Amino acid sequence: MIEIWLNPACSKCRTAVSEVEASGKEYVVRRYLEQPPTVAELEDVLARLGLEPWDIARTGDAKKLGVTLPAKDAEHRHTWLEAMVDQPRLIQRPIITASDGTTVVGRDPDSLARVIDAG
Repeated sequence: MIEIWLNPACSKCRTAVSEVEASGKEYVVRRYLEQPPTVAELEDVLARLGLEPWDIARTGDAKKLGVTLPAKDAEHRHTWLEAMVDQPRLIQRPIITASDGTTVVGRDPDSLARVIDAG
């Protein structure tokens, strides 16, 4: 089973869903703006991605959301996570996880193919 965190208004998310559907793989959608991830879920995704919170943050949207982001360092890491949970629009999309744990930010064809192959 493949899980796709998405915003239905996002063209990259719609492309990801179309590609997964075309593959014939089973999937489930999580509208993360309506059902934001917890800090623990973000930690898990980041560990699988091998990234830090600021690596998957839509920093350009922070100002529009009235969010002041802290420094990109270990001392402020938890603050980043909390900001992303409080304002899920800060999270890059789509985030796709295959049943084997392979996780990608599915914004390009190679990432989509990798997670679909793993699914």
